[in-house]
Order: sequence, then structure tokens, then C-alpha cells
Amino acid sequence: MKAFVFHGPGQSAWEEVPDPAIKEPTDAVVRVDAVTICGTDLHILKGDVPEVQPGTILGHEAVGEIVEVGSDVRTVRPGDRVLVSCISSCGRCSYCRDAMYGQCRGGGGWILGHLIDGTQAEYVRVPFADLSVHALPSTVDSKDAVLLADIFPTAYEVGVLNGRVRPGDTVAVVGAGPIGLAAITTARLFAPERIVVVDLAPARLEAAKRLGADAVADAREAPEQLVADLTDGLGADVVMEAVGVPETFELCTRMVRPGGRVANIGVHGRPATLHLEELWIKNVTITTGLVDTHSTPTLLRMAAAGRLPTAQLVTHTFPLDKMAEAYDVFARAADTGALKVVLGGEQHEVAVRGA
Repeated sequence: MKAFVFHGPGQSAWEEVPDPAIKEPTDAVVRVDAVTICGTDLHILKGDVPEVQPGTILGHEAVGEIVEVGSDVRTVRPGDRVLVSCISSCGRCSYCRDAMYGQCRGGGGWILGHLIDGTQAEYVRVPFADLSVHALPSTVDSKDAVLLADIFPTAYEVGVLNGRVRPGDTVAVVGAGPIGLAAITTARLFAPERIVVVDLAPARLEAAKRLGADAVADAREAPEQLVADLTDGLGADVVMEAVGVPETFELCTRMVRPGGRVANIGVHGRPATLHLEELWIKNVTITTGLVDTHSTPTLLRMAAAGRLPTAQLVTHTFPLDKMAEAYDVFARAADTGALKVVLGGEQHEVAVRGA
């Protein structure tokens, strides 16, 4: 089959690799019908995630069809259309029992496209299939469903739920990329008084307004002053960091009110300064997190009911074999206007092996 392979920082290629096979009785093999690119993939290509070894197939989000299952898989079977979650769950360790699947100690967690071969391929082996894929209703289109593999549960769990957004809150979201935009739409479910969005790109700020932001600010023009003006000088109740650079994290800590919450969602490749000399007295809560995807079934039901505007985030589509071009468009979002890119390709028939 063909797959997008990481060969070290700044080096990658769409190339021929061996077909995946069942390795454990809990595995499934999925034919990939739709896949997308995450900001984390860009971090990997930059060398910010050193655990990813050269030769690894990238990607951790996909929609496809089950073509083969191991002997212990009970909840899906060949022919089922499924969402492949960005998080795999063993279901047995103490973290999985607490629905903290991202911290799985039984061989799961974020492994696809990280510690094992991922989804940016014609086929993918998915460990712990019973808990790591979700059957898709026919009413949810593949290019919409693939956004529920990562960005929507990440924004909802790590941003909105960790930030404890409540009715009447002022919410500030720093970064209007796909994660930040998904944070806007899921924060609105809790009826905040206002949502303020900060970014550098005018196109992304326009997208934020379309998705429900009440005010937007250019990051270069003192956005903390706008938040102060809107809140009688107090600051935001909840500030979400959705970029992953030191400057935006520090901006978030300047925008939060006493007693407020800073929810860090962004993937950071460099140290950020925590100004405790200013924050220690403010009763501020700072949370970090890797998504657990415990909310995925709920988000799928909402998508099927038309309650999540997933389609509005997809700006570019490509055939699967145009992966390098899609990466270029996504990486140059300031120039291309890309929010989320979705790829789908021709089917490649894999030989079915015994479990």
C-alpha cells in the first residue's frame, strides 16, 4: 500500500510500504476512506516530538471500513464503517477505568502516528479495536466525521471541560486554528456571555466570527486590553491556549481574571515562562491535558443531529495520494486560508489474513 512516512525532521514521503496485518487478537485493520492532518503532525515534522521514530507512518485521525478483525474483537466486524479515534484504549489499566484513555498504561494512549504506524495511509492497523473505533451513523459524512477523531474531542475536553466553562462566563480563545474554532463551537453549548478570539490571521478571525465569536482581536494589538475593556478590568473567566508557543501561553495568563482558569490545549515544543511572581496571588487554575476521547460518542450523536458545524471547518479536500501537497497547504495556512484539510483516495485491495 501507499502511506505518508516520516523520515526525520523536515523529511517525509508518500511511498510504498507493507500492508498492515493483525498482530494481536484485539486488532482491526481499517481501509482508510478519509483522513486529515493535525497541527501535531506539523510539530512532528519540525522535530518537536522526538519519540516519533524515522520510518513511522504519520496520522492519528481517520474514517474507514473494517476489513479484518482479530479473534477477540466483539463490537465491530468487516464491512462496518467506523471512526478511528486518535486515542487507543486498552480498557483494563487504572487510567482507562477512570476514562483517562489518553494516559493508558496498557499499550494504548496516543500511539497511532506516534509510537506505531498511523492513519495517513491506504490501510491502518488499529489496536484495541473494541474501544478505539466508533461505529458511524449513515447520516454523518466521512469528511465531517473525521473531525471527531481528534479536534472536536480535544477542544471540548481539554479546553471547554477542563476550563469549566459556565453560563455567563467570558471566554477567551487564543488561536483560531481548527482546535480554537472547535473550542468556540463547543463552548457555546454552555451559554457563555461572550467569546473573544485572538489570532494573527484575518481569515481565521473571520471564521471565528462565523462560528460564534462575539469579538475578535489581532494578537499584535494588545488583545488583553480588549478583554479588560469588556470585563470592567477583571479579565476572562476562562482562557484557552490553542497555539502552542510560549508567547501565546504567557498572553493567556495575562488575560485571565483572579479566580479564573487557563486551559492549555496547544502542543508546546519550547519552554514557556510561568510568571508565578504575578499569578501566585490570583487564585488562577492552569490545566493541561492530552485528549481522552471519552466524549466522542456524545459528539457523534450531536453531529448526527446537526448540532456541530463540522463542515464549516473543512476548507480543502485532496485525493489521498496528494498528501505532500495537502501538508504544504495546511502548513501555510496564513497564505492559503486552510483550516482543516481532508483527504480521500482510491481503494487499494489488501489480502485478508487469518486472525
